[in-house]
Amino acid sequence: MSTNPFRKLELRTAWYVFAACLAVFAYFYGLDSQYAPRNGDELVYAHITRLTAESGHLLPLRSELNSMRNTKPPLLFWQGILSTDWGREWDLWHLRFPGVIYTLLTAVLIFLLTRRIAKQSEAGFLAALAFLAFFSTYRFGRPYLTNPPEVFWLFLPFFFFLYLGRAAVESRFLFPAAGGTAIGIGLLYKSFALVAPVCAGLAWWMLHERRYRLGSFLLRDAWKLALAALLALGIFCLWFALDPDPQAVLKEFVLGENMGKMTPQGGSYVKGLLWGGSSVWALAGGFLSDTGLLIFPFVSLIFLAAARRGRMEEPEKLLWIWILTQFVFFSLPSQRSGRYLLDAMPAVAVLLALNWERIPRAAFILSLACSGLAAAGIGYLSLRLAMETGGGMLYPAVYWLLPCGTVILAAAAIALRRLTRPVVPVAVLLVFLSFAAFLRPFDGASGNFSEEAQRYAKGRDVWVPCNFRAKDEGHRFVLPGALVHGYTEKGAPDLAAAASRFPLFAFRMPLSRVPDRPGCTVVGERLVIRSRHSNRELKEMILHGRVMQHFFAREYLIESSEAGSTPPRDECR
Repeated sequence: MSTNPFRKLELRTAWYVFAACLAVFAYFYGLDSQYAPRNGDELVYAHITRLTAESGHLLPLRSELNSMRNTKPPLLFWQGILSTDWGREWDLWHLRFPGVIYTLLTAVLIFLLTRRIAKQSEAGFLAALAFLAFFSTYRFGRPYLTNPPEVFWLFLPFFFFLYLGRAAVESRFLFPAAGGTAIGIGLLYKSFALVAPVCAGLAWWMLHERRYRLGSFLLRDAWKLALAALLALGIFCLWFALDPDPQAVLKEFVLGENMGKMTPQGGSYVKGLLWGGSSVWALAGGFLSDTGLLIFPFVSLIFLAAARRGRMEEPEKLLWIWILTQFVFFSLPSQRSGRYLLDAMPAVAVLLALNWERIPRAAFILSLACSGLAAAGIGYLSLRLAMETGGGMLYPAVYWLLPCGTVILAAAAIALRRLTRPVVPVAVLLVFLSFAAFLRPFDGASGNFSEEAQRYAKGRDVWVPCNFRAKDEGHRFVLPGALVHGYTEKGAPDLAAAASRFPLFAFRMPLSRVPDRPGCTVVGERLVIRSRHSNRELKEMILHGRVMQHFFAREYLIESSEAGSTPPRDECR
């Protein structure tokens, strides 16, 4: 009996529609978590947004952090002020949900572009799912950061170029105006400096379309790019025009935040370029780490592109040009990070989808195997945590279906050839979802102080541990209304020293210990995940398996009768 090809197509389409719905759910699920993958800058931006909203004015930006006021253009902070209704709805969900919408809109652009290039919806779904399955997208595309709107607005001109084709290249006004406006909005989220790589990428694309006839490019296209760049910079300069203190913007943002990245680290630009954590090799590694569990298909894609460089279709060549432009440009500053390459990840997703069937099956099998191992690790960690805390119901019974189901699905896709390629992005998304579900107790009753403790702390000065700039800002979400101050958390915590300094403070201890010092009254407690571990702690977790001792802790809200009357200074400002 022959297989009905239309029936097979319907099943695959249904699968990808299901996968797309799963991706949307995964990106919104646990969006309010304090432990969601993110960058430390999120709390800095939340701090600036909160104080600016409290001022009742959009400008100037406000901050109590040293040298951290005009750290980014105002559009992100205005977005946060509007999404939280001027701070009236002050929680992580309201701060973050616009970023998720931006990320999903970028995925829609990727779907439409890939479907047009490949002339099939399946490739479009694969590209959008690959983008959402990148670890960099999940980590930076959900929190309250500049990256989600930046990636969307700066990808938009390239989307116009490839989607409209010759009409965009020959456009004398519409494309420069639309592209310049999109770039300008992106600059007002991130930095004026991004006009350089974007316009350089577009210039290379146009030069490529002119078959590298420089005269034709200069005569017909250069002025359009100049117009787009001027329009974009004009939009960015609205910040200077509207801010009542433009000199501070110049000093803190232009000279400090941007020009400071060109200062050689350690005194030698060449040494920093070739060695160390900010070297060009670390930047190249950032491209790999950004793809997360899809690293194996991406590495295969690189080798495949090298082998097919003379047989590539034009859209593929243009996308690789944009990736190369990004890499070269961000190799120039002395500070180099894989995070700076996020604007190129939509292009990577499109290229993966266009070559999905050419990439060796072994690469997808490795991704599936790693997904299964990651889900198994999450399940094991959940079990250990439930046993360590004595809470048999820390996780509901339905929770265990998620990591176990992910392992089973990955194993089935490894065993059955026809399932391997379609299942890979779904397996990665299920790992994300498993991790988010693993974090839920830390954001529920177990991970929050009781209502009585919150009422007790409301309106009072509370000192909380801080191991990164503005880290104490996170306690404003778990102790609403408290006057939060940070104290430096270094090395082994000393309860006696903290009790002698702070009348009311939060203090973290291993799960097996309790604060039993005379003069200290426990007001409340919660389960927390520790971060920024020391080298010794990392070594013990990796070599000796002491994950429970160093990764998890209990945080106690303690009132001390030993503290002096003079309030100590805030150590995180």
